[in-house]
Amino acid sequence: MRPDLIRVVLVDDHQIVRAGLKAVLSTAKDIMVVGEGGTGKDALVLAERVDPHVIVMDLSMPDMDGLTATRELQKANALRTPTPGEPITRRVLVLTMHTEDEHLVALLEAGAGGYLLKSVADRELVDAVRTVAAGDVYVQPSAARALARGLARRDGNADERARFEKLTDREQVVLKMVAEGFTAPEIGERLTISPKTVDTYKQRIGEKLGIAHRSDYVKFALKLGLLKNDG
Repeated sequence: MRPDLIRVVLVDDHQIVRAGLKAVLSTAKDIMVVGEGGTGKDALVLAERVDPHVIVMDLSMPDMDGLTATRELQKANALRTPTPGEPITRRVLVLTMHTEDEHLVALLEAGAGGYLLKSVADRELVDAVRTVAAGDVYVQPSAARALARGLARRDGNADERARFEKLTDREQVVLKMVAEGFTAPEIGERLTISPKTVDTYKQRIGEKLGIAHRSDYVKFALKLGLLKNDG
């Protein structure tokens, strides 16, 4: 097996759904499906057996649902000692038919690396898997709106809004662009500044907000509704 392949496990209690997902992923030369299961418990077993980079998992399943399985996978990951320089493995991309606010918030807090609606899996699954495999967060615009609502209800956003307002206008723009997935060179090109300057802004943002990783940027931006759009 090529070392650069993204190893994926598919977990859904409907075999026909797994077949469809596998067909979509088969169009990508850098992705290989290395295991399939029908329950959350299958996901835990397959994670240990084949150590996939990404587990594409349904939310609603018998025996153990996707949320519980995600939490269990994160507990297991916390006990592992990864080899330095090795890519992150066992990240979860949740696949579902619905955008219930509380499910979205709980999945994010449980450590899921992304959330994708089945209705757009044929168009976005490959990109979502690549994003999650790279250690980033994949959030659709429609899911982002629901996440923003859920996070606002659960945590309130007064404190976050006050902290956001302490950023300079340029820092606010950079924060939003990082949360949207732009790299430092891409941000620099759009703002006509150097990537080094972008990194300086990110350092200042981190110092002011206490955030470092893009997942932190995403969660902070979602709480304030900064990722809303019409997509």
